[in-house]
Amino acid sequence: MKDKSPITPKSKVLQVIEEYPELEDILINYVPAFKKLKNPVLRKTVAKVATLQQAASIANVKVDELINHLRKEVGQDLVSAGEEAGYNTTRPSWFDAKKVIMELDASEMLERGEHPVNQVMADLKDLPAGSMYALKVPFLPAPLIDKASSLNFEHWVQQEDGHYKVWFFRP
Repeated sequence: MKDKSPITPKSKVLQVIEEYPELEDILINYVPAFKKLKNPVLRKTVAKVATLQQAASIANVKVDELINHLRKEVGQDLVSAGEEAGYNTTRPSWFDAKKVIMELDASEMLERGEHPVNQVMADLKDLPAGSMYALKVPFLPAPLIDKASSLNFEHWVQQEDGHYKVWFFRP
């Protein structure tokens, strides 16, 4: 076990399930949205970039609870509660539905085993300043939000009817 990485909020999902194969089913049971990890395309894309912190956000569970659940299963010491990555769920002052110039419902792409990240990032690249992009997905796309945030896009997340609507704004 000494050559295996400790499980932390920044651990990538794919790294964890490759180093600790026994955690795959445990992770899927804890985060049902990750049952799609069985799909080879999503496994190579989403699992490769998504961190456990992002998985916790998708599952709507506290990151320290998820980390400690996994660490306990493999005999690692438990960690104390840390800060979770937050996503903006409060309507921002910049929101104006009239500013939405592009929209994507990624549900069908995901059902086909495709990941919308390349499409969304290409769309965001072309988004003019002061305008918005609306994305509808069946789960919180934490890695995508993090990527867009790193490129200075602001976001707002709404959960509605079992789906998430993420509004991206280019200031």
